[in-house]
Amino acid sequence: MSSVIITKEQLTAFERWELASFDLNNSDKRLSSVVELENLRQQAYDEGYAQGRDTGYTAGIQQAHIEAAQIHMLLQNLQNALNQVDEQLAQSLLDLSLEVARKIVGDYLQVKPEIILKIVGDAIGSLPHFNQNAHLVLHPDDTELVRKQMGEQLSHTGWKILTDPQIKRGGCRVETSHSQVDATLEARWKRIVESIGQDKSWQI
Repeated sequence: MSSVIITKEQLTAFERWELASFDLNNSDKRLSSVVELENLRQQAYDEGYAQGRDTGYTAGIQQAHIEAAQIHMLLQNLQNALNQVDEQLAQSLLDLSLEVARKIVGDYLQVKPEIILKIVGDAIGSLPHFNQNAHLVLHPDDTELVRKQMGEQLSHTGWKILTDPQIKRGGCRVETSHSQVDATLEARWKRIVESIGQDKSWQI
């Protein structure tokens, strides 16, 4: 085997292989640029996130206010509806109570006709003490009872007892030259229901 010897001069025609050198400064710069880009990206992300969060929060608050206002309106409407139901229920109960009271009064007058004596006494008592041409007007069925129980007293003071079939039992009219007291059943009932803000007329 023949060996070939390469002289030094011949080596100049070839590039010698050398271990590649690493430029640490350039590497640091590239690494720094990457870090800066990452920081910028993170900053942009954070700012975008914060802005989105604030925008979303503001929008959420506005929506919450809108929904709260709607809920408040619904509750108010519900309350108004309940109030109307309460008013209707109260009126219905009042109407029922008046109807029951009217029926009880009518039945009581049938069972206790002598109640007319107190009604006549109260009506006469509401007049001035001195009366001229005073007379008492009653239903014919009540006239007999009043004449029997109060006739002598009324005659002694100058009162006359008259009858009127248009007056319902349990009522009367007291009339003098200067005044009149309507103590008929209809008039007394009207005063009662008007005192509680109603206008229910008396009907038998």
